[in-house]
Amino acid sequence: MGGNEGVSVRVGMVDDHRSPIWGIERVLEPVADIDLVCAAPTVAEVLAGGRLDVVLLDLRLDDGTTPRENVTTLTEHGIATVVYTSGEDPSLLRSAARAGVLGIVLKSADEAVIIDSIRAASQGRAVLTTEWAAAIDGDPDLYTVDLSPQLQKVLALYASGETSARVGEALGVSAETVNEYLKRIRQKYAAAGRPTRTKLDLFKRAVEDGWLPVPGRGAGNRGGRGGHG
Repeated sequence: MGGNEGVSVRVGMVDDHRSPIWGIERVLEPVADIDLVCAAPTVAEVLAGGRLDVVLLDLRLDDGTTPRENVTTLTEHGIATVVYTSGEDPSLLRSAARAGVLGIVLKSADEAVIIDSIRAASQGRAVLTTEWAAAIDGDPDLYTVDLSPQLQKVLALYASGETSARVGEALGVSAETVNEYLKRIRQKYAAAGRPTRTKLDLFKRAVEDGWLPVPGRGAGNRGGRGGHG
Protein backbone atom coordinates (compact mmCIF):
# COMPACT_ATOMS: atom_id res chain seq x y z
CA MET A 1 0.00 0.00 0.00
CA GLY A 2 2.93 2.34 -0.54
CA GLY A 3 5.94 3.21 1.60
CA ASN A 4 9.01 1.34 2.73
CA GLU A 5 8.43 -1.02 5.61
CA GLY A 6 10.29 0.01 8.74
CA VAL A 7 10.80 3.66 7.78
CA SER A 8 7.34 4.76 6.67
CA VAL A 9 4.64 6.16 8.91
CA ARG A 10 2.34 3.26 9.74
CA VAL A 11 -1.29 4.34 9.36
CA GLY A 12 -4.53 2.65 10.34
CA MET A 13 -8.02 3.77 9.38
CA VAL A 14 -11.29 3.27 11.28
CA ASP A 15 -14.35 3.65 9.06
CA ASP A 16 -17.33 1.37 8.53
CA HIS A 17 -17.77 2.40 4.89
CA ARG A 18 -15.46 1.04 2.21
CA SER A 19 -15.43 4.06 -0.13
CA PRO A 20 -13.43 6.40 2.19
CA ILE A 21 -10.93 3.59 2.74
CA TRP A 22 -10.53 3.07 -0.99
CA GLY A 23 -9.97 6.81 -1.35
CA ILE A 24 -7.19 6.85 1.26
CA GLU A 25 -5.60 3.79 -0.32
CA ARG A 26 -5.46 5.67 -3.64
CA VAL A 27 -4.10 8.85 -2.01
CA LEU A 28 -1.33 7.04 -0.10
CA GLU A 29 -0.36 4.46 -2.72
CA PRO A 30 2.33 6.65 -4.35
CA VAL A 31 3.56 8.20 -1.06
CA ALA A 32 6.91 6.66 -0.15
CA ASP A 33 6.99 7.60 3.54
CA ILE A 34 3.42 6.64 4.53
CA ASP A 35 2.03 3.11 4.65
CA LEU A 36 -1.67 2.33 5.15
CA VAL A 37 -1.25 -0.99 6.92
CA CYS A 38 -4.81 -1.73 8.05
CA ALA A 39 -8.40 -0.49 7.94
CA ALA A 40 -11.40 -1.75 9.89
CA PRO A 41 -14.85 -0.66 11.13
CA THR A 42 -13.80 -0.50 14.80
CA VAL A 43 -10.86 0.71 16.85
CA ALA A 44 -10.41 -2.72 18.40
CA GLU A 45 -10.00 -4.36 15.00
CA VAL A 46 -7.50 -1.75 13.82
CA LEU A 47 -5.45 -2.22 16.98
CA ALA A 48 -5.32 -5.94 16.25
CA GLY A 49 -3.66 -5.14 12.93
CA GLY A 50 -0.26 -4.42 14.46
CA ARG A 51 1.88 -1.43 15.39
CA LEU A 52 0.55 1.93 14.22
CA ASP A 53 1.78 5.51 14.38
CA VAL A 54 -1.36 7.35 13.26
CA VAL A 55 -5.03 6.44 12.95
CA LEU A 56 -7.55 8.22 10.73
CA LEU A 57 -10.78 8.00 12.73
CA ASP A 58 -14.35 8.39 11.53
CA LEU A 59 -16.60 9.78 14.25
CA ARG A 60 -19.94 8.00 14.16
CA LEU A 61 -19.46 4.26 14.05
CA ASP A 62 -21.92 1.37 13.96
CA ASP A 63 -20.61 -0.10 17.21
CA GLY A 64 -21.99 2.90 19.13
CA THR A 65 -18.63 4.05 20.48
CA THR A 66 -17.96 7.73 21.09
CA PRO A 67 -15.07 9.84 19.78
CA ARG A 68 -13.89 10.36 23.34
CA GLU A 69 -13.50 6.69 24.23
CA ASN A 70 -12.00 5.78 20.85
CA VAL A 71 -9.37 8.51 21.04
CA THR A 72 -8.63 7.59 24.66
CA THR A 73 -8.07 3.98 23.64
CA LEU A 74 -5.77 4.94 20.77
CA THR A 75 -3.82 7.34 22.98
CA GLU A 76 -3.32 4.63 25.58
CA HIS A 77 -1.68 2.57 22.82
CA GLY A 78 0.64 5.44 21.91
CA ILE A 79 -1.14 6.21 18.63
CA ALA A 80 -1.81 9.72 17.32
CA THR A 81 -5.37 10.31 16.13
CA VAL A 82 -6.57 12.47 13.27
CA VAL A 83 -10.32 12.71 12.76
CA TYR A 84 -11.26 12.11 9.12
CA THR A 85 -14.82 13.30 8.73
CA SER A 86 -17.40 14.70 6.33
CA GLY A 87 -17.85 17.42 8.96
CA GLU A 88 -21.59 17.90 8.66
CA ASP A 89 -22.29 17.83 12.38
CA PRO A 90 -20.69 20.54 14.58
CA SER A 91 -21.41 18.56 17.74
CA LEU A 92 -19.31 15.69 16.38
CA LEU A 93 -16.41 18.05 15.76
CA ARG A 94 -16.69 19.51 19.24
CA SER A 95 -16.78 16.03 20.74
CA ALA A 96 -13.63 15.14 18.82
CA ALA A 97 -11.90 18.31 19.99
CA ARG A 98 -12.74 17.40 23.59
CA ALA A 99 -11.36 13.92 23.05
CA GLY A 100 -7.82 15.20 22.55
CA VAL A 101 -7.26 14.44 18.88
CA LEU A 102 -4.37 16.11 17.09
CA GLY A 103 -6.65 17.54 14.44
CA ILE A 104 -9.58 17.27 12.07
CA VAL A 105 -9.41 16.73 8.30
CA LEU A 106 -12.43 16.76 6.03
CA LYS A 107 -12.99 13.87 3.63
CA SER A 108 -13.32 16.50 0.91
CA ALA A 109 -9.81 17.87 1.64
CA ASP A 110 -7.10 18.00 -1.03
CA GLU A 111 -4.75 15.04 -1.16
CA ALA A 112 -1.82 17.22 -0.07
CA VAL A 113 -3.71 18.28 3.07
CA ILE A 114 -4.40 14.66 4.01
CA ILE A 115 -0.78 13.63 3.46
CA ASP A 116 0.64 16.61 5.36
CA SER A 117 -1.79 15.97 8.24
CA ILE A 118 -0.63 12.37 8.61
CA ARG A 119 3.01 13.45 8.61
CA ALA A 120 2.36 16.15 11.20
CA ALA A 121 0.44 13.79 13.49
CA SER A 122 3.19 11.17 13.28
CA GLN A 123 5.55 13.77 14.75
CA GLY A 124 3.11 14.71 17.50
CA ARG A 125 2.27 18.07 15.94
CA ALA A 126 -1.23 19.50 15.77
CA VAL A 127 -3.00 19.26 12.43
CA LEU A 128 -3.88 22.89 11.84
CA THR A 129 -6.88 23.00 9.53
CA THR A 130 -9.74 25.49 9.33
CA GLU A 131 -12.15 22.82 10.59
CA TRP A 132 -9.97 22.09 13.61
CA ALA A 133 -9.74 25.76 14.50
CA ALA A 134 -13.49 26.24 14.07
CA ALA A 135 -14.26 23.26 16.33
CA ILE A 136 -12.19 24.81 19.12
CA ASP A 137 -12.94 28.51 18.60
CA GLY A 138 -16.65 27.85 18.21
CA ASP A 139 -16.82 26.13 21.59
CA PRO A 140 -15.72 28.47 24.39
CA ASP A 141 -16.77 25.91 27.03
CA LEU A 142 -14.52 23.20 25.62
CA TYR A 143 -12.67 22.43 28.85
CA THR A 144 -14.89 23.97 31.50
CA VAL A 145 -16.99 20.99 32.67
CA ASP A 146 -15.05 18.32 34.54
CA LEU A 147 -17.09 15.30 35.66
CA SER A 148 -15.80 12.49 37.84
CA PRO A 149 -16.17 8.94 36.47
CA GLN A 150 -19.22 8.40 38.71
CA LEU A 151 -20.89 11.59 37.49
CA GLN A 152 -20.13 10.60 33.90
CA LYS A 153 -21.93 7.29 34.42
CA VAL A 154 -24.91 8.96 36.07
CA LEU A 155 -25.22 11.49 33.26
CA ALA A 156 -24.93 8.86 30.51
CA LEU A 157 -27.50 6.54 32.07
CA TYR A 158 -30.01 9.20 33.12
CA ALA A 159 -29.75 11.17 29.86
CA SER A 160 -30.36 7.95 27.93
CA GLY A 161 -33.83 7.73 29.47
CA GLU A 162 -33.33 5.82 32.71
CA THR A 163 -35.08 6.91 35.92
CA SER A 164 -33.15 7.90 39.04
CA ALA A 165 -34.16 4.59 40.60
CA ARG A 166 -32.89 2.56 37.64
CA VAL A 167 -29.63 4.50 37.56
CA GLY A 168 -29.24 3.85 41.28
CA GLU A 169 -29.78 0.12 40.77
CA ALA A 170 -27.18 0.03 38.01
CA LEU A 171 -24.58 1.85 40.10
CA GLY A 172 -25.42 0.37 43.49
CA VAL A 173 -26.57 3.61 45.10
CA SER A 174 -29.92 5.02 46.20
CA ALA A 175 -32.22 7.10 44.02
CA GLU A 176 -31.66 9.98 46.44
CA THR A 177 -27.92 9.76 45.85
CA VAL A 178 -28.51 9.77 42.10
CA ASN A 179 -30.63 12.90 42.43
CA GLU A 180 -27.84 14.54 44.40
CA TYR A 181 -25.39 13.60 41.64
CA LEU A 182 -27.75 15.08 39.03
CA LYS A 183 -27.98 18.28 41.04
CA ARG A 184 -24.18 18.47 41.08
CA ILE A 185 -24.01 17.83 37.33
CA ARG A 186 -26.54 20.59 36.64
CA GLN A 187 -24.61 23.00 38.84
CA LYS A 188 -21.39 22.31 36.94
CA TYR A 189 -23.02 22.91 33.58
CA ALA A 190 -24.81 26.01 34.82
CA ALA A 191 -21.50 27.42 36.00
CA ALA A 192 -20.11 26.82 32.51
CA GLY A 193 -23.01 28.68 30.92
CA ARG A 194 -24.49 25.52 29.45
CA PRO A 195 -27.89 25.06 31.11
CA THR A 196 -29.43 21.64 31.75
CA ARG A 197 -32.94 22.51 32.89
CA THR A 198 -34.59 19.52 31.22
CA LYS A 199 -33.71 15.88 30.62
CA LEU A 200 -33.31 16.73 26.93
CA ASP A 201 -30.75 19.37 27.89
CA LEU A 202 -28.83 16.73 29.82
CA PHE A 203 -28.93 14.44 26.79
CA LYS A 204 -27.55 17.22 24.58
CA ARG A 205 -24.70 17.97 27.01
CA ALA A 206 -23.86 14.25 27.27
CA VAL A 207 -23.60 14.01 23.47
CA GLU A 208 -21.64 17.25 23.13
CA ASP A 209 -19.10 16.12 25.72
CA GLY A 210 -18.74 12.60 24.34
CA TRP A 211 -20.39 10.68 27.19
CA LEU A 212 -23.05 9.34 24.77
CA PRO A 213 -22.82 8.45 21.07
CA VAL A 214 -24.25 10.96 18.61
CA PRO A 215 -27.69 9.73 17.48
CA GLY A 216 -27.79 8.33 13.99
CA ARG A 217 -26.35 4.98 13.04
CA GLY A 218 -24.91 4.05 16.41
CA ALA A 219 -25.81 0.84 18.19
CA GLY A 220 -27.42 2.77 21.00
CA ASN A 221 -26.47 3.56 24.57
CA ARG A 222 -23.97 1.21 26.12
CA GLY A 223 -24.68 2.29 29.64
CA GLY A 224 -21.52 4.27 30.14
CA ARG A 225 -19.30 7.05 29.08
CA GLY A 226 -17.52 8.18 26.56
CA GLY A 227 -20.67 8.63 18.13
CA HIS A 228 -20.05 8.55 11.26
CA GLY A 229 -18.96 11.90 11.03
